[in-house]
Amino acid sequence: MTHVEDEKGGSGAPVDLAPSKSNLTVYFVPGIGWDCFSQWLAPPKTAVKHIRQRGYGFEAVPIESLSSSSRNARIIRDTVMRSPKSATGSRAVLVGYSKGAPDILEAVVAYPELASRVAAVVSVAGAIWGSPLAEDVAFANLAPIRNWPGAKCAAGDGGGLESLLPRERAEWMAENQLPASIQYYSIAALPHPDNISAILRPSYAKLSKSDRRNDSQVLLFDQFIPGSTFLGYLNADHWALALPIERSHRLIGKTIVNRNSYPREALLEAILRNVEEDIAK
Repeated sequence: MTHVEDEKGGSGAPVDLAPSKSNLTVYFVPGIGWDCFSQWLAPPKTAVKHIRQRGYGFEAVPIESLSSSSRNARIIRDTVMRSPKSATGSRAVLVGYSKGAPDILEAVVAYPELASRVAAVVSVAGAIWGSPLAEDVAFANLAPIRNWPGAKCAAGDGGGLESLLPRERAEWMAENQLPASIQYYSIAALPHPDNISAILRPSYAKLSKSDRRNDSQVLLFDQFIPGSTFLGYLNADHWALALPIERSHRLIGKTIVNRNSYPREALLEAILRNVEEDIAK
């Protein structure tokens, strides 16, 4: 965690660490380009195993990671509505990483039928208000992603980057109201400057011209869902939160992606324990 000067201390209250009985299922929505390099990444899925052992369900939403948020919103809706877990009364916790967060927000607004099945929406370093990098040609070129070794990503509707434009996100937020029956949470990535991987330092420097408080891909204050409960600042760059590169590719993890180690299993469990406590209240 990254601690800031005006941050309140923890309550010290005990946390029930017994297996969950709340019947919650995580629906994870990844960011842009995810399926282009997911096979190369070959994540060990230890976070999934970890939370399942603690009584929570997990499903990865098969979004089109180069498509627009409106297109992915439909995929999110269909995944939740046809899930056997959802049909048997399991409540959904939609966890959106990076662009996955605005994809989720568009889903819960466009498809009101989700409200009865979704208990909470969690933004993890979400590009809620977009990213200035989407406006910069040097950083916004997605062609190299599709040429990644083993990449099998489709072009989709091609609207992925447009959905990350700050003006696009601001217009959508101004024109839409989030369902009040769902609880919203935001977790922001705010790494120390020396805790950013070498490959991400150019984009960190680019964003730092606007605000040094960024995670190398998204500015700090663009990561918050309006009216959401804030869960904390994470001392990790944008990739470290969700991409366990150093576990699958150790050489890369020691060189260009050299600040990639992060306790993702503990982070996901902490999110769910917090949501579970709030629901119980």
